[in-house]
Amino acid sequence: MAAAGAVPAAAARLGRAVAAAPETRLESVRAMAGLFREAQPREMAKESIFQDLLEILMSASSEIEQAYKDSCELVDLNTCLLLIAECFRCLRNACVECARNQHVMRNLGLISTSVHLIKLLDGIQTKEELLLTALRCSLQFLGNIAAGNGDSQNSIWKCAFPDLFLTCLMYSDEKIVAYCCMVLFTCLDSEKVRELLDPGNLTVPLRVLKVYKEQLESEWSVTLLELMMAELSDKNPVPSEEMNVFMRHAEFLAGCFQEKCEAVLKLTSAADAEDEEALVTIRLLDVLCEMTSNNGQLEGLQALPGLLETAIDTLRLTHLAGKQAVNIFTATHMTGQEEISHPAVGFKSHLIRLIGNLCYKNKKNQDKVYELDGIPLILDNCSIDDNNPFVNQWAVYAIRNLTEQNERNQDLIAQMEEKGLADNSTLESMGLETEKRDDKLILRSVKKKPS
Repeated sequence: MAAAGAVPAAAARLGRAVAAAPETRLESVRAMAGLFREAQPREMAKESIFQDLLEILMSASSEIEQAYKDSCELVDLNTCLLLIAECFRCLRNACVECARNQHVMRNLGLISTSVHLIKLLDGIQTKEELLLTALRCSLQFLGNIAAGNGDSQNSIWKCAFPDLFLTCLMYSDEKIVAYCCMVLFTCLDSEKVRELLDPGNLTVPLRVLKVYKEQLESEWSVTLLELMMAELSDKNPVPSEEMNVFMRHAEFLAGCFQEKCEAVLKLTSAADAEDEEALVTIRLLDVLCEMTSNNGQLEGLQALPGLLETAIDTLRLTHLAGKQAVNIFTATHMTGQEEISHPAVGFKSHLIRLIGNLCYKNKKNQDKVYELDGIPLILDNCSIDDNNPFVNQWAVYAIRNLTEQNERNQDLIAQMEEKGLADNSTLESMGLETEKRDDKLILRSVKKKPS
């Protein structure tokens, strides 16, 4: 634990070092950063310390700006970057679980200064480790000053959204991207979520998902998709002037699902029950189900290339996996009331729901399901299954959408029933029955008898 007099002494050295040579400033800031790793010194910090750190950061910022303005080489760039990193380490450490320090730093303008400096650092034509370290520390500071502090969160959002987030999410450095996501999600509240998921601002959340595709860092992607689900569930209509933008984003999400859908098969192993790539695949499917449930957006989504085929192929793969061995994709029916807790519960139900949505009043997609042998597959997945609640209801919905004004699909199901390939009781549960007319089997809808 730091001695009682350590903080005042270090603060005095820091104050004297503000106008000193960069090496002297670096030594003093580094000493202060070390002290602030402990709670007691953090609580003893005076405003003057943060004022001194602010002045050092502003001085470093000015040096960098002047050097690039005059197109001259900054001889001591390395020391300058080290100094910036240590200042942010010091600030980062000082505001951990310390609302008072967060408040003081925000009032001094350290948030706006930090955002400005991050943008400035991004313009430096080097990607060496010293620069990356300075950027990482700056983002960690913003994350810490925002933690549990609504005023700081609002201030960061005002200064940083969307430009700073887009800038940092573009880096190939995984730590910078992860820290940027940390800041972004720490700042979110219900109002900011609506702003984030507004069709005009979807570039930022889609960049988070693009990072998932490139780096497989999906922790933040899962969180983002949860937020999208909440927003889409409200069934907010997309304004007509923004529909083109929305459809580009919907196509991107569908592409993510198509590219990663087979990851869900990892969940056949109990050891991989929390595989993040599989979890993102599950949430992407949920989002696509919600998107295709909105009539205003459905037509464009029905035309997305490959989405319907992917849904059918994935249903076939998971259904086969459940038959080959006992796992989460195996149909089960327990007499007890024990609830199954697994991320893939309902996955096959949602695949059938998506297929049904994509075939709603769409002859082309109805025919495509026929050609891909999707109808027998759906009928084979409509028995009671505790691993897939409501699967029977979604199968009923899908079959009705597949057979509406589509004689070929109706004939196929009728022939399956005659050959014993489709259970008559299953058809009855769907409100359907076969009838022979002039030597031809007809599938027709009937009203269920009251039980």
